Amino acid sequence: MAKKNDLVVIVLVVALILTIGYIGVDKYSAWKMEKNLEENRAIYQEGANYGYEQAIIGVASGAVSCQEVPLVVGNETINVIWTECLKQVG
Repeated sequence: MAKKNDLVVIVLVVALILTIGYIGVDKYSAWKMEKNLEENRAIYQEGANYGYEQAIIGVASGAVSCQEVPLVVGNETINVIWTECLKQVG
């Protein structure tokens, strides 16, 4: 009878250890995935900011040199020119 109880205790302890291990691995995996998502969001945001910056620099460079700069928004295109250039012509 004592051997049977010892066997049950050993099986329960092993099951408990496996359960705790499984939960630990699951929590670690979720944490690691969230960390990777945060890093990817940061990289994406940096790229978007760089793109915005380059677009503004391109528009400003063209406008400052008194060239019309076409801007396309959806189906519409507008031409931008620096107002100082218009004053020089007039």
